Amino acid sequence: MATATVNTEQVTEKKAPLILTPQAIAKVREIMATQDPIPAGLRVGVVGGGCSGFQYSMSFENQSGMMDKVFSFDDLKVFVDATSLMYLNGCTVDYVETLEAAGFKFENPQVKSTCGCGSSFSV
Repeated sequence: MATATVNTEQVTEKKAPLILTPQAIAKVREIMATQDPIPAGLRVGVVGGGCSGFQYSMSFENQSGMMDKVFSFDDLKVFVDATSLMYLNGCTVDYVETLEAAGFKFENPQVKSTCGCGSSFSV
């Protein structure tokens, strides 16, 4: 007897609470292409830690979690957990390359202060 699996993941088509720039999307796709197996999408979140209380997190995922919202950016799936949504509303994620460094940069209008090294924040 065959059993069918139902994919309950729903991609949210409404305006996402965060924005990924074209540069960020391109870099994520570039990195994803080097993974084996290729992940289903990118998880963006906020976790406790750092000098100021919160840190951003990014990781690849093979599927969404039960409490995740799934957003699509040019067919790139981005998973955000319900708690992180509160802290990421209005946030822009960019990928920047300078002579000194390269990496993902978060511009978040909700941030009240950051630590001296810039890796954590408070709201």
